[in-house]
This record gives sequence, structure tokens and C-alpha cells, in this order.
Amino acid sequence: MKTQQNKKEQIAPKVVARGVNVYYGEKQALFQVKLEVPHRRVTSLIGPSGCGKSTFLRCINRMNDVIAGCRVEGSITIDGLDVSSLDAVALRARIGMVFQKPNPFPKSIYENVAYGVRIHGLADTKDEMDAIVRRSLARAGLAREVSERLNDPAYSLSGGQQQRLCIARAIALQPELILMDEPCSSLDPIATARIENLIAELSRNYTILIVTHSMQQAARVSHRTVFFHLGRVIESGETTQVFTNPKRKQTERYITGRIG
Repeated sequence: MKTQQNKKEQIAPKVVARGVNVYYGEKQALFQVKLEVPHRRVTSLIGPSGCGKSTFLRCINRMNDVIAGCRVEGSITIDGLDVSSLDAVALRARIGMVFQKPNPFPKSIYENVAYGVRIHGLADTKDEMDAIVRRSLARAGLAREVSERLNDPAYSLSGGQQQRLCIARAIALQPELILMDEPCSSLDPIATARIENLIAELSRNYTILIVTHSMQQAARVSHRTVFFHLGRVIESGETTQVFTNPKRKQTERYITGRIG
């Protein structure tokens, strides 16, 4: 009988990056980044501010394409398909994105979730749309709180609720991958705990890659952790190993607060 550890080791990667370099004009932001993001697990990117975590995240859904002077080298694949060869709009429909600050649209709660579904033609009838909206809100842990106020403005929700609404909006498109860029940095501890619990629930069905400035959060929510420093991947491994027995001295120095 295979051990649980062996089963973990055999989880296929969802995202594979090889030799990724990113330039903003003459300035190089990422250097030969190589890493794998396992399927249906939570991977955290940690490291000091400005070390390249968010830059790498934006490479996956090609958000860097819209930045003048940005150049990306190397390859990033999702299920073996190079993202540079895919249509950018179709790619972003496959990848949910949750930003640092909640960014609901200036629409109703219902329309926030329905918006992308309608644009991509994923619901043929109102009944189908209603089902997708309610299912997405339920998966985001928000259904009970808003079931009687779906037509209220999204901005009437608290900050934590708005962030969960943004997560509902992302998963309504049934993405294969969810990218989260410091999703709790503007939230209070109670709202942060709700989001962290939600991340654990969502990881059963989605691959999640989260940038976080909080090592404590990375330790709580992620299965794997990647340490970035000055645009390079210094270490990548199982979260427990990275935090309790790092292989690189630089990783240990960052975790213990001696660099940062």
C-alpha cells in the first residue's frame, strides 16, 4: 500500500515555469524562475516586498501583456499548454484572479457574479444563471449572508464580504486555477480567518496560488511554499519542510526575521 507521502509526491503539476525572466524596460524583475504548482493544492509565494512574487503571478494570466515595455522570456505551461500560445481572453477565463483589495464592480451583488458568466455565454437561461450565481455564492461562503439582498449594491457589503464576493465572481466561471495576490492584506483578523477557511475549502476543487506577505498565513493555508528573493526562487518545497527545516541559509534568515 502506498503511503500518504508517496501519494502527495505523485500529484501532477498544474502549472510549470521554466527559465522565466521578466524585464520592465531595462530593469530585470525575475531571473530564471523555475517552479511547479501542484494540482488542487495551495501554493504560497513568500518573500520581501518587491522580490517578484506578484510579477510572477501576473505572468501566469498574462496581465503583464498590458504593461508597456514589459518583456517575458521562458515558458509557463498550464496542463502542458504554454500560456503564450493561448488566446489571452480565453486564458483569463480559465484563471480566476483575486486582488489585494476587494474590487467589486459598481453593480448589484447578483450582477457581480453574473457578469463574467454572461460575457462568456455560460448560461442559456435565467434559471441557469440564477443557479450559477447561487452556487458560486455558496462556494464562497456568502450565500446565507446575501440571499435576501442580491439586488443590493456590492459596495453595501463589508470589506471581508466584498472579498468573498470577488472570489464568488472568480469561481463562477469554473476556472482551473485561482490566483490570489495578498487577498487578506486589507482585512481584519476575523475576515482574514474567513478567507483562509474558504481557501482550504476551495483547494479541494481548485488549484490555488497565493502571494502573501504573511509567513504565518502561508504556514496556515498552504501545502507548498516558494521563497522569492531579489527576483529569484531561493527555495521551494512542502510548507512544513520550508518553515521547520529550510534547505537554504537565505530561507532560514528570512523566516527568522534576519533579512526582509
